[in-house]
Amino acid sequence: MKFTKMNGCGNDYIYINCFEYDIKDPVKLAIDMSERHFGVGSDGIVLIMPSKTCDFRMRMFNNDGSEAEMCGNATRCVAKYVYDKGLTDKKVVSLETLGGVKILNLHTNNDNKVETVTVDMGEPILDPAKIPVIAKDEKEAQKLSVKSKDRVFDFTCVSMGNPHAVTVVDSVSDFDIKGYGSEVEVNSLFPNKINVEFVEIIDENNVFMRVWERGTGETLACGTGACATVVALNILGLCKRETNVKLLGGTLNIKWDEKDNHVYMTGPAEISFEGEWLK
Repeated sequence: MKFTKMNGCGNDYIYINCFEYDIKDPVKLAIDMSERHFGVGSDGIVLIMPSKTCDFRMRMFNNDGSEAEMCGNATRCVAKYVYDKGLTDKKVVSLETLGGVKILNLHTNNDNKVETVTVDMGEPILDPAKIPVIAKDEKEAQKLSVKSKDRVFDFTCVSMGNPHAVTVVDSVSDFDIKGYGSEVEVNSLFPNKINVEFVEIIDENNVFMRVWERGTGETLACGTGACATVVALNILGLCKRETNVKLLGGTLNIKWDEKDNHVYMTGPAEISFEGEWLK
């Protein structure tokens, strides 16, 4: 089976063309392929599939085998994959995900290869029941106190098709992401577990974010997390509606549009290498 290893700001997944391959057990495949010593090594796998309602459909599985609703960085890579490999000639592509339909605007370079992609991530979800988070109302979900180890954090909870909890810290450079993130992820306040963003404010147009991803651990980037971060910081009055989110693997431009209430994410998509899975 041929595969393509891609990354969006270092958030790396293995992409499989399911127009050609029928994957019988994606859970086992995700675990086996993602293993960084005996497999390909990745944050998970992404299956690119036919859709009855959109141009394409994606399913994604984390490296522990759990299926996630969607991933912002992965949607950009799907866009590059389908265009660069000739599965479409459209520069505006609709993508079906478990987190809803995403509209992808492709930006090509002089060689007609996709370099960056703007994803319409839709409207942020703030209703606690739909995130989901156990809170009596939106106000409580936007300042949710959670104890982890020796600290109590105030989290602002947002769903971008998958659940996120965002908190501001003084510095993320030497912050114990694993220690705190792994505990918050499985806190009983989050029925479906949670992606956890720790954010350092640089100025009103720039922030530095590190993320503990549900089912994966710390990754170099998280697109939905960057979107959730800008929404959360806007709610708290800490950044502009268009803000650059610096991640360990690169920078994403996030815009929460006042006109349609949609969040737009622009960032790179790259092919790392291609190979053949023989197991």
